[in-house]
Amino acid sequence: MATGLHGRMSATQNAAVSVRGLTRRFGDRAVIDRLDLDIAPGEFVALIGASGCGKSTLLRILADLDHEIEGEVEVPVKRAVAFQAPRLMPWKKVWRNVVLGLPGLPDRRRAEAALAEVGLSHRANVWPKVLSGGEAQRASLARALVREPDLLLLDEPFGALDALTRIKAQELVGELWQRHNCAILLVTHDVEEALLLADRVLMMKDGVIAHEVRVDRPRPRAVEDAYLAELRARLLGWLGVGHGAMEDAA
Repeated sequence: MATGLHGRMSATQNAAVSVRGLTRRFGDRAVIDRLDLDIAPGEFVALIGASGCGKSTLLRILADLDHEIEGEVEVPVKRAVAFQAPRLMPWKKVWRNVVLGLPGLPDRRRAEAALAEVGLSHRANVWPKVLSGGEAQRASLARALVREPDLLLLDEPFGALDALTRIKAQELVGELWQRHNCAILLVTHDVEEALLLADRVLMMKDGVIAHEVRVDRPRPRAVEDAYLAELRARLLGWLGVGHGAMEDAA
């Protein structure tokens, strides 16, 4: 029997996210197939997997953007999403974009406080079209943070950024997570990004969580760390890339 998210928006005491037997079908194909998942309050989880494995579909379900499901899903009422495309309204100034959708009259002070957190105070009163890609993504993060979420869902938010801007954005997300202590689910194709940011990296395959690794390293982390390099090789092997894939096959 299908159970939508409406009326199931409270998290359990011990988990920010609790998913049991989740299935999402598109026609005859089950993109998500009886998936189970728990994310603890304040935990940073990264989700990787091949294109089409269901990562973004799972995130959309947790964000209450997809209701055609079977199974049980419990998430916090206070949650926010940032996508790869910043999705700023071009006819509204940046600060108005940040508080867009919040109840009551637009609160500029609240918007500017969120923009200050992401280093964008000086762009509060400009139009989105004049922002760089990195600035637009920071504005998107401010829009998510202004909601003070218990769960922050990030769908490849750095995918369209150049390498240097991407590194800075990754560092910013790590700092914001430690400051706000909310649970985060980051969907990414970048294995190094997952290892640098997350407490736990999950790999989706065939509609379920097929593998996971815990990243027992203090922050900030360096990609040159031998421990992270070992985890990277293991994850790439599970993804069918490089020497790790040949070792798994053997």
